[in-house]
Amino acid sequence: MSDTVACWFVAFPDQETRQGCAARLREEAVDVVCHPSGRPWLVGSWPPEQMVLASQGGRMLAVMGTSSTTPVDLTARLKRVRTVADIESALDGVHGSYHIAASVDGHLYVRGSAFGARRLYRASVEGVTVCADRARTLAHLTEADLDPARVAARLAAPYLPHPLADAAMWTGVETVEPGHALRVAPDGRAYTTTWWRPPPAHLPMADAAGLLREALRAAVALRVRPGRVLAADLSGGMDSTSLCFLAAEAGAHLVTSTQHWNGPGNQDHHYARFAADRLPHVEPQIFTSADLPACFTGLDQRRAPLEEPSGLLRNRARHCHTADALRARGAELRLSGHGGDHAVVPPDAYLHTLWRRSPLTALRATSGFKARGRWSPSATARTLLRTRSYPAWLADAGARLREDPRTNPGPAPWGPRPALPPWASDQAVGLVAAVLRRAAERSEPLDPDPGRHAWLHQMREAGRAAALLHEASTAQGLPTDSPFCDDDVLTACLTVRPHEAGHPWAYKPLLAAAMDGLVPEHILHRTTKDHCGPDWYLGLRTHRRHLADIADTSHLAAAGLADPELLRRALISPELNIGGAPELENTLGAEAWLRDLAAHPDPAHLTPRHHPHEEYPFDTAAQ
Repeated sequence: MSDTVACWFVAFPDQETRQGCAARLREEAVDVVCHPSGRPWLVGSWPPEQMVLASQGGRMLAVMGTSSTTPVDLTARLKRVRTVADIESALDGVHGSYHIAASVDGHLYVRGSAFGARRLYRASVEGVTVCADRARTLAHLTEADLDPARVAARLAAPYLPHPLADAAMWTGVETVEPGHALRVAPDGRAYTTTWWRPPPAHLPMADAAGLLREALRAAVALRVRPGRVLAADLSGGMDSTSLCFLAAEAGAHLVTSTQHWNGPGNQDHHYARFAADRLPHVEPQIFTSADLPACFTGLDQRRAPLEEPSGLLRNRARHCHTADALRARGAELRLSGHGGDHAVVPPDAYLHTLWRRSPLTALRATSGFKARGRWSPSATARTLLRTRSYPAWLADAGARLREDPRTNPGPAPWGPRPALPPWASDQAVGLVAAVLRRAAERSEPLDPDPGRHAWLHQMREAGRAAALLHEASTAQGLPTDSPFCDDDVLTACLTVRPHEAGHPWAYKPLLAAAMDGLVPEHILHRTTKDHCGPDWYLGLRTHRRHLADIADTSHLAAAGLADPELLRRALISPELNIGGAPELENTLGAEAWLRDLAAHPDPAHLTPRHHPHEEYPFDTAAQ
């Protein structure tokens, strides 16, 4: 396990405060940057290459993360900023995955990314609104308690709807919604503003594919540096293979990781080998199931918890094993194809609007989906003919948490309806239902179009998972980036006409068109997709003793959120599980997360470092 120090920051407004929180953080931080007034602005820890700063008069601008800007470029852009309202236009054209922070004549402006790969949270600390890239930082500063309803909600599958999915796990800690920025005026008044809006979905496939190609090309090239060995997953699927060919085009020296699963008929490794044979400067690494730890290895090991429960638990040990092998070959960064499915394939909810705009096209698409997904004719007709408002859909979801949506498949109007597993307690169902009812009273969809809303939320789910993947992999010593989750890439995908990118007769046609001529046709024309089902069940059987121990000492059960007997039955007899793999993985993720929190009550990144702060040229407190 690497001792890699996690990146983190807290942003303070330019106000007179008691300074207790800021003083305490300065003892625990590595890096400090101050407002022009000399008061603390950014306090935290970050590698020098992850921070670009510019200063001019009473204005300062910081770009934190992976970006295309440089100090010279950012300084030129800052000259265009006269007020906070000028910041986003001045940063137009900067691509990557990053946070933005600005101090403009006493005003604080901070935001993450549009789809959640870079997240932002806010809380009142000592009477002052501060924000941070980690909810747990603010929970630690405010001594906040876990919210049991939010923990219970994490048992739902396949995932939570907006706005529940973005909620922090602690009371008093609020999420700054992706695509929004936090502003704090000199008088302390704090509010959020929208800085990003989705583009119109009006382009034909060829035009949108061109935008996607250039956005993805720029995102990958940004991670390629002279002399750097770049690791990349090469599953044999279209997403990871596209990234590998783009990285090769940018001149990267690649070390690739391919997993050869045990499943009968699995073809991923054949396609991966075909791709590797055509990639220049590549060192392919192939790992069979026998080479890797079994799925769910490490259930009994406690680690520093991530920001929230995660389904990454299943492959955590495997990812760590392959990361060690890649790092041994000099890799400093790993590219993942995560987010490709979410980015290039719109959910079938677009059918609801398509029926009103182009009935004949909608009829053809619906027929294809119905045949492929075995949709019930009655459920399909009923759902398409009666599209409820989003608040009504949320309220209905809260009343049907015990119902499995897979028993009556059809086109989901606003995305997949969440369902709790059979082992969720009545208390958990009541808590989640109440949260959904409250959300129905005050929430608006991400877009009035159901299909557009569902696609935006699907992309946000990819961004949220990418943030967790990056956090976990950084702790393991080999950070993993997901270029498909960069804002420019996801925005390019949103420009396509949904029925052209999401029709049922082709596999990822938007990505295939974008990679035409770069990725071999043999891979772009692939129609199969492998799975790790045999490895999944073998992992559960291998770790049955640990699963039984989890059932007997469950933190979820102790909190009243899980039925102990039903949970035990699901964990030690997964072959009889009627909840499904996502429900079981979400439950294990929540259980492990609660145990990790109990074992590590204080955030590891807030451990005092006991060495001098990095003095930035704009740290006026040192002058």
